[in-house]
Amino acid sequence: MMISYLVPVVLVLMLLAASIRILPEYKRGVVFFLGRFQAVKGPGLFIIIPGIQKMEVVDLRVITMDVPEQDVISQDNVTVKVNAVLYFRVVDPEKAIIQVEHFVNATSQLAQTTLRSVLGKHDLDEMLSERDKLNDDIQEIIDASAEGWGIKVANVEIKHVDLDESMIRAIARQAEAERERRAKVIHAEGELQASKKLVEAAHVMSANPAALQLRYLQTMNDMSNKNASTIVVPLPIDLMEAFRQMGGSAGGPTGDKLSGAAPSTDVEGDDEQDSFEADTTQARAEQAEFLERGQDEQDRDKQQKDEG
Repeated sequence: MMISYLVPVVLVLMLLAASIRILPEYKRGVVFFLGRFQAVKGPGLFIIIPGIQKMEVVDLRVITMDVPEQDVISQDNVTVKVNAVLYFRVVDPEKAIIQVEHFVNATSQLAQTTLRSVLGKHDLDEMLSERDKLNDDIQEIIDASAEGWGIKVANVEIKHVDLDESMIRAIARQAEAERERRAKVIHAEGELQASKKLVEAAHVMSANPAALQLRYLQTMNDMSNKNASTIVVPLPIDLMEAFRQMGGSAGGPTGDKLSGAAPSTDVEGDDEQDSFEADTTQARAEQAEFLERGQDEQDRDKQQKDEG
């Protein structure tokens, strides 16, 4: 008699143990009653009637999926190998179980085809320089397609874009040529600015003869200070100006004849001659003084070398 009562009790306990389900916070159970969808259970403790009810458990946490390496032909006909990583999660457990079989595998296949399709519409430079934009485009397309499966795509990241060795060398040559081009442009711009400054300085010095004279004397002084065997005999600018005025005055009567003007008088010619002689005398004095100073400096340098 004891055994006859014990058997039903054991069966009830086993049935009760098989009926109890406990789901953590990050999981949900999709319950079917006689094959038809009944409800989404969880989290916590609930009872499932064995044989009548069936439950499919869905994880709601973000799933990290590596997209296998894909061979992609870019818009400029360059073959590259691209792989990526996909982050998604289930937001509707009912759709994830009812609307698609093996939603994880389906999402992986969708990511592979979308990756090839999107990257094939861009050239190689865009793949290398605009990854953020490409990631956003791929994420939007996958998310829109997987929305009917109860899946939300959080992010897509392109991991690697691998090229063959010949293409890597070609890109390196292109980058080197671009650097050389930029260097030449910068050098040309510098020469242009320097030439503009020289033109401005020439205008200023031509408007002020004193500045030109000082620059001339400074150049001669710099040349005399150098330890060189070449002897430079300076020609004073005043002497050159005197020769220029002399040439102008010599051509004056011819011009006057052609224009019908009255010829210059002898008094004017004497004045010009006196002015020329004075300028010549002054120029010779300055030249002699400059040569004497240069000779003194050379003697002093020679004496210092002998003493050393």
